[in-house]
Amino acid sequence: MLATVFVCFNTRSFGQQTLPVPLNLQATYAKGTRSEDGKPGPKYWQNTADYNLKVNFDPATRKVAGTVMITYVNNSPDSLQQIWFKLYPNLYQNGAARASAIKATDAGEGMQIQKLSVGEEAFDVAKLPISGTNMALKIKPLAPKQSARIAITYSYILNQGSHTRTGEIEPGADFVAYFFPRVAVYDDIDGWNKFAYNGSQEFYNDFCKFDAEITVPRNFVVWATGDLQNTEQVLAKKYVKRLHDAEKKDGITAIIQAVDLQQHTITAANATNTWHFTAQNVTDFVFATSDHYVWQATSLVVDPKTKRRTRVDAVYNPKHKDFQEVAQFGRKTVEAMSYTFPKWPFPYSHETVFDGLDQMEYPMMVNDNPLDKREDVITLTDHEIFHTMFPFYMGINETKYGWMDEGWATIGEWLISPLIEPGYVDEYGIEPYARAAASEVDLPITTLSTQQTGTAFFLNSYPKPGLGYLYVKDLLGDELFTKALHTYIQNWNGKHPMPYDFFNSMNAGAGQNLNWFWQRWFFDNGYPDLAIANVVKQGSQYQVTVEAKGTKPLPVDLTVTFADNSTQKIHRNVGVWEKGNKTVEVNFPAEKVVKKVVLGSTYVPDNNKKNNVWEGK
Repeated sequence: MLATVFVCFNTRSFGQQTLPVPLNLQATYAKGTRSEDGKPGPKYWQNTADYNLKVNFDPATRKVAGTVMITYVNNSPDSLQQIWFKLYPNLYQNGAARASAIKATDAGEGMQIQKLSVGEEAFDVAKLPISGTNMALKIKPLAPKQSARIAITYSYILNQGSHTRTGEIEPGADFVAYFFPRVAVYDDIDGWNKFAYNGSQEFYNDFCKFDAEITVPRNFVVWATGDLQNTEQVLAKKYVKRLHDAEKKDGITAIIQAVDLQQHTITAANATNTWHFTAQNVTDFVFATSDHYVWQATSLVVDPKTKRRTRVDAVYNPKHKDFQEVAQFGRKTVEAMSYTFPKWPFPYSHETVFDGLDQMEYPMMVNDNPLDKREDVITLTDHEIFHTMFPFYMGINETKYGWMDEGWATIGEWLISPLIEPGYVDEYGIEPYARAAASEVDLPITTLSTQQTGTAFFLNSYPKPGLGYLYVKDLLGDELFTKALHTYIQNWNGKHPMPYDFFNSMNAGAGQNLNWFWQRWFFDNGYPDLAIANVVKQGSQYQVTVEAKGTKPLPVDLTVTFADNSTQKIHRNVGVWEKGNKTVEVNFPAEKVVKKVVLGSTYVPDNNKKNNVWEGK
């Protein structure tokens, strides 16, 4: 059913060839919120909020207790009769629906709300309509262009094990994410985002302003989304100086070293310290804390026009030697993102890679587990940092469209890892796709992420879209691809793009109708399989006939070995299949006798490699 869901829809798009657009997404064109040229429509809107967070966190008991004051702004044309909230800690509530099991010791009462009011109306907290991670409150209608003041007092116990993107890492170190009640997204496509979080699909949040005060015991340092506003009040003077130095220097600065930890004089000498952070126009806020982690930092100019710098941190347990190079890996990733791919100035003031138990991204933060292999540390670091652009800068609905962010982090990993480690070839996800292609679990990429699990979810979120982006980059060339990608970024950064906003922005930026490729790679069934059909010598040339056994358009890569054992590589991009032809002829001079021809390369998955070799007699 999922594989054929698009066949009955009308089509709209840039140029002559069209893409299938579901009726509910076509409605955004009729409403004027989105345009068929890929730009936001004249009536585009999105809601926002200011969050004032005051949180006390006790690492010994793992209790999170706080208040959140929300000023929610209804920019929609609708009068809102309800406000939906997300209570993500309820993933660990007794009886909650979860994609995977948790330890019995982590199951509990979930988020406890002690007080809740919207405007002047106080709600009976014993009767709140909470269902898993969702809470839907009936309110006095909130008219268009009006705002609501929401006040919530709450608490919960942070999970100790069963670490799903958040939780205690070890005694004295915690990564605290999704820790406050927040208003769900209300958008022009689905209205309220009612999909309940179960630990699998990722997140969808509005761009908001955060002002957060986080209180922790003495000796605990806090790292968070946003900029620290009271550095001098929470850190001892020499650490303040080191931090300020790091924000101005290209080299690596050791802000907290192992020897410093032994002195217990890093933070202010109060029983507790309150760390004050602010962040503008971001989709989420998280923090991490530890009393025994070291901290390295570096910074670099990410925007040569304004000379703006970004600080890159590595914060880790000194026992984990693999983290010793993470600050450098992170710096090189931010540099590559700013100047090479996607060649867009890194948008935030800092990026902190924290030594944790997951492999997960957050605005300005990363929760990365230790790894044994240096190459794995490189790819994990650049993959997670690349998410800064997708989904955070671009506001993508990861819950529905995982391929719109994970696919970009995957191609980012493929392209940036060799810049960090010259000669390294990252093959993440290529062979798993080649093996699983055209099996029962191989669904079209555009299948909603909420309708997929396991292998299907992995393939359609990571390698398949990553390859699609890579092939379009190869087809257009670096300069034109960058122009097309920048068109998409300019159109939709700070907003909420849907898939067709991406496809149409890329078409417009490239000045080409790429729908023939988008259709076959992202929408259609099919599988990748090329074969060498024939090799013949015709006069002064050899001709290699490559046949498309499958329907997925792939680059043609030939390695020709001559009788003297010299080799030649020949490449053709996916454009050779644009007309729907089933064969392609590749010609090259017959200056030497050909001994062998091999079809294929690292980033060309092939379901059947047995037909990829020709040997002369």
